[in-house]
Amino acid sequence: MKTAVHFEKVSRHFGDVKAVDSVDLTIGEGEFFAMLGPSGSGKTTCLRLIAGFDQPTFGDVSIFGESTNGIPPYRRNVNTVFQDYALFPHLSVADNVAYGLMIRKVAKQERRRVADEALEQVQLAGYGARKPSQLSGGQRQRVALARALVNKPRVLLLDEPLGALDLKLREEMQEELKNLQRTLGITFVFVTHDQGEALSMADRVAVFNEGRIMQVGTPQDVYHRPNSEFVANFVGSSNVLPSELVNELTGKSVPASLRPEAVKIVDEGGFEAEIVDISFLGAATRLSLKIDGMRLHALVDGTKAALEFRQKVRVDWDAEDLHLMYDNNG
Repeated sequence: MKTAVHFEKVSRHFGDVKAVDSVDLTIGEGEFFAMLGPSGSGKTTCLRLIAGFDQPTFGDVSIFGESTNGIPPYRRNVNTVFQDYALFPHLSVADNVAYGLMIRKVAKQERRRVADEALEQVQLAGYGARKPSQLSGGQRQRVALARALVNKPRVLLLDEPLGALDLKLREEMQEELKNLQRTLGITFVFVTHDQGEALSMADRVAVFNEGRIMQVGTPQDVYHRPNSEFVANFVGSSNVLPSELVNELTGKSVPASLRPEAVKIVDEGGFEAEIVDISFLGAATRLSLKIDGMRLHALVDGTKAALEFRQKVRVDWDAEDLHLMYDNNG
């Protein structure tokens, strides 16, 4: 796979603060790549470094093999979609979409043709004459997406683009974005703090914390095989078993990740546990269990017979569901 974006020992310092700290990263052409992490973890700064809105303190960012150091944003073959849409309220939808083409002095008739094509791509054909105020939040986000696509960037940067949408719209847009990326075949770099978005949409995920990348892998790898306690807890929820218990179970003195859905209530064997909290989630029920002073969470079928607070149960899990975390420092 050809490399679209490459970071080589990239750092960005703001005074004493290391917003990005010696990051190495390769993003492939045509890849849907997610940068996931809490606020202040460095993911948005990395996006800004690709876009050209910021410059590295150290290291080099290259796009399709060409160094971007000192190259202004308008000379990079990338475009950015922001969370706040950044649409011009006084312009029509079509003129908003065609704005970048107007700046490049593309003829008006050609601008309109390309804008109409972009609106059709994002399922807004026929909306060109409307103003942004006449659109829903999801529609305005589609307009922002169409505007970013008209210049035919080789890399599309998306900075928390779904954060302002309600849950149902967000889920719909997740599916639409992924389908659009497959259709266009261009590289998407998606920044989010929502692990559900990253896992459901991305081909690969980079998990950030304190300016560094903790782990890079497919959503399945990052979820089922976290390399540290931070990744295990941030990407979904996880039971992190202490090294002492893991040593008793496996002979390996390292902490281990056990996902709640892997914990099963059994008739015999396993461990005796007491239910100390119950949360009904519809299709599933989340249990908080106490085992010899240790807390363990389980996610069980919500349609089964009701469980009760303070009820004693036995729990177990399959050996392969216990993931040993040898690299506990990320």
